[in-house]
Order: sequence, then structure tokens, then C-alpha cells
Amino acid sequence: MRPRFTVLAALATGIGLGLAGCGQQPAVTSQARQEGLATVSASEADPASAWTEGYCGAAGGLVRTLATLPSVDPSTPQQASRTSSELMASVVQGLDRTSAAFEKLGPSPVAGGDTSRTALVAQLDGIRARADDVRHRLDSTSDPEATKTALRDARTSLDELDRLDLLRGLKGVPQLAAASSRIPICQELVEQPR
Repeated sequence: MRPRFTVLAALATGIGLGLAGCGQQPAVTSQARQEGLATVSASEADPASAWTEGYCGAAGGLVRTLATLPSVDPSTPQQASRTSSELMASVVQGLDRTSAAFEKLGPSPVAGGDTSRTALVAQLDGIRARADDVRHRLDSTSDPEATKTALRDARTSLDELDRLDLLRGLKGVPQLAAASSRIPICQELVEQPR
């Protein structure tokens, strides 16, 4: 039940090319399917399903953000630095929105839900802090070695996001795992692109 961030792999490749200071701008296409997401009405669902639907909605917001990140232009080290900074700014904003959406979710109606959400928000906040640090370093340096280090750290942040399992917390709580298997928006997050 791990959403795949395939677009992050393409962006990380662009940053890798930026480290080399050569290459062409990678084409980044949206992997998020934003149409046809049927949802279970919270008023028709049990409390666990309604909470799970909100959880998946918050996770889906981050997936959509990551699928529409700006591309990195590795044509020159300066362009790679500037466009990587823009990408990191978008990552930070997406993580801020996602953490806020999880916080607005309200208390879980079942034991374990709040613990799972709190752990995920802490993980998101940690990634956000590191991404923001990278952005600041990219914006404030003109030293080529410092720029290369910041670009490597940007790639590391994207890799960290790629490994993130947004729905792991639901799997550890049987009622929430069962609810997620019935909710279309949760199932959209689980589908793997082929």
C-alpha cells in the first residue's frame, strides 16, 4: 500500500545531471490521476471510514503535488541550482499543505490512528526541514562545491520522499486498513503505474 512517486525518480535524475553540469532538461509528466476519484460520503460511512477517507485525501494531496513539481534544468550548474531551488520550494509548500491537512483531520475514532498520523506528520516535517535547508543553501551560495553538495542533498531529499509510505499507518490499524480497502481514493493511492 505504498504510493510510488515515479516522477521523483525523473527529477532526481535531473538533479544528478545538474551535478554533472551537462545534459538536457528532463521531461516530467504528471502521474497523478486527478479525474474519476469517487469517494465514500462521510455521512454514509462509519467513523473509521470517514477518518480513513480524510487520511487518504491528505496523502493524495502530497502525491498530486509531487506529480506536478517543476522540472530541473541541468543545462548549466547555475540553472541546475536555480531550478532545484524552485523544486525544493514546491516540495516544502506541498509538505506544509499535507501536514496541515493531516492535522485538520481530527482525532481518530479508533485506537492507533492518532499514533500513526502523528508519526507520519513528524516524518513529513523532518523531510520538510531538510528540503528547506537545501533550498536555502542553493539560494545563498555561488561556490561550485557548495552548490554540488546542496544538489546532492536535494537528490537525497527526493529519494527520501520516494521511499516514504504514506499509507503505512493505516496498515497497522486493522479497522483503518479494512476501511482503506473499501475507499476508492485510498485504492487510487495504492495503484501502481505500469
